[in-house]
Amino acid sequence: MDLLRFITAGSVDDGKSTLIGRLLYDSKSILADQMEAIERASKSRDDGEIDLALLTDGLRSEREQGITIDVAYRYFQTTKRKFIIVDAPGHIQYTRNMVTGASNCQLAVVLVDARHGVVEQTRRHSLIASMLGIPHLVVAINKMDLVDYSQDVFSNICIHYNELAQKLDVGEVTYIPLSALNGDNVVEKSANMPWYEGEPLLSYLETVELDHDENLTDARFPVQYVIRPQTAELHDYRGYAGKITSGIFRKGDSVTVLPTGETSTIDAIEMAETHFDEAFAPMSVVLHLADDVDVSRGNLIVKSESLPIVSQNVEAMLCWMDSKPLKAGNKYTLQHGTFRTRCAVRDIVYQLNVNTYEEKEDVESLKLNDIARIVLKTAKPVSFDPYDKNRVNGGAILIDETSNVTVGALMLQKEAV
Repeated sequence: MDLLRFITAGSVDDGKSTLIGRLLYDSKSILADQMEAIERASKSRDDGEIDLALLTDGLRSEREQGITIDVAYRYFQTTKRKFIIVDAPGHIQYTRNMVTGASNCQLAVVLVDARHGVVEQTRRHSLIASMLGIPHLVVAINKMDLVDYSQDVFSNICIHYNELAQKLDVGEVTYIPLSALNGDNVVEKSANMPWYEGEPLLSYLETVELDHDENLTDARFPVQYVIRPQTAELHDYRGYAGKITSGIFRKGDSVTVLPTGETSTIDAIEMAETHFDEAFAPMSVVLHLADDVDVSRGNLIVKSESLPIVSQNVEAMLCWMDSKPLKAGNKYTLQHGTFRTRCAVRDIVYQLNVNTYEEKEDVESLKLNDIARIVLKTAKPVSFDPYDKNRVNGGAILIDETSNVTVGALMLQKEAV
């Protein structure tokens, strides 16, 4: 049974947490003790209804304010597929949380309030989903019960969002009208919208194709640990442990160690003391090379026929996640997989306007939640793929050198001139 990791995003009060609660409730994925706790917490409501949003709003401050602050994760499964749901905050000040939660997702559900249509956070979250290379996008037009289940309202929002999507590099877009509060088109098809000929949300999530989303062409293996026991029984043992992030490695493959450029061949592939002829993403294995080359943590082992970019000058898209402004000349630590190096911001090429997607040049600094294209100069060469080609090997973060806190999410694009 395969696994789908998806994120729900949208503006404040669009109903993200309620939608997730409805998915869990109607698919019978809530344990009895969880249900009892939600019923007790819902007693203060005037209408006496169960507040399904409480299934994801776990922080006290979230329940008091009726908003999502932190990223919440929920797990459930049906007979067809396993799911990890990422509930992202809608407030603009928590956009960085949305970036963190969406970075590993295969699908994004962007909620739109049928009364308000496409708003600023819809544009912002759609832009982030596009930047992060999420291949599948569901536009869930929620609260259709509050617009009398109007087909015209649904159609107008679809037209408006389609104009937005054409400005972005998004793949498949699916539109679903629903009411998370009442359960229309969430798990079961709604009798209130006979004009909608598509499938309900859960059916779509169960059947969306995922196989082609994996990059099985560019073999990448970031080294996490060098295993060298040097015992009497394992005197000559030397293995390189890590997780294959993309592609396929086979015994006998010619490989290159980056950034040094040394070459060798794969002598053995080991996992749990068992040897295999091949391994593929996302398996965690130990590789053995035929030659005693210099390999350490942070190095990247790749197949020699498919080399990534290796450079100390990197151009990247950035979502700034710190209250301190980013300026040209600032110094940070770049974390790319298991590799770390110091770096400096050479230039801010442009800043993206999240409403119009226009590129603003001559920007001197970036503030919290700004999205921009920047150029970095690194102390050591970085081995990366363009993000739109290989998400895993094209993603990185910036870390503040003094506080050791993540301050920026990077989508590496190309070697800078």
